[in-house]
Amino acid sequence: MPRIIEFNTERLRLRQWQTPDWEAFAALNADPDVMAFFPHTLDRTTSDAVANRIYAELTQRGWGLWAVEIPRVAPFIGFVGLNISGYEIPCVSGIEVGWRLAKQFWGKGYATEAASAALAVGFTQLQLPEIVSFAALENRRSRAVMERLGMKCDEECFEHPLLPNEHPLRKHALYRMDRLAWMRRAACQPAAASTAKLQQLGSHAG
Repeated sequence: MPRIIEFNTERLRLRQWQTPDWEAFAALNADPDVMAFFPHTLDRTTSDAVANRIYAELTQRGWGLWAVEIPRVAPFIGFVGLNISGYEIPCVSGIEVGWRLAKQFWGKGYATEAASAALAVGFTQLQLPEIVSFAALENRRSRAVMERLGMKCDEECFEHPLLPNEHPLRKHALYRMDRLAWMRRAACQPAAASTAKLQQLGSHAG
């Protein structure tokens, strides 16, 4: 089995999923505010299936959509990480950075902090050429995170292939960052560079 990458940021720990996470994840997926820019909320069976897939992919690859905890504060607040897109999107690598956090943890910078570390893993340990992120045009909260990460938005939006033509969420904004742009940004931001080093120290045998 590959080495499973787990790591800490200043306030968070990103790790493999644990049994109690399934229940907390189901509650998150049943929240209409959290799922406002998805087609619908998820029932427990569907949520568990998603968690099972995420767990299996982390086990098989050693990286993916990590469970996020706040040590000594909250054992599970959602996921942040890297994902292989399951459908065709206009990008080089097909790897996206994404997140989904429980509502009570919004507005605290956790998504940006964890996603920044995930980018460091992608560009340093995995040597990805490009990482993208995308959201429905109206999803200003997630798009603001992408912008804080230093990702650049394409001028043209794209239509999400899993949504019907008439669906109000079909049009998506696509944000990109390549490895050279990340390296330049990290060189100008010591915190980003130290985050990359932290990822390299954070791997362990799974």
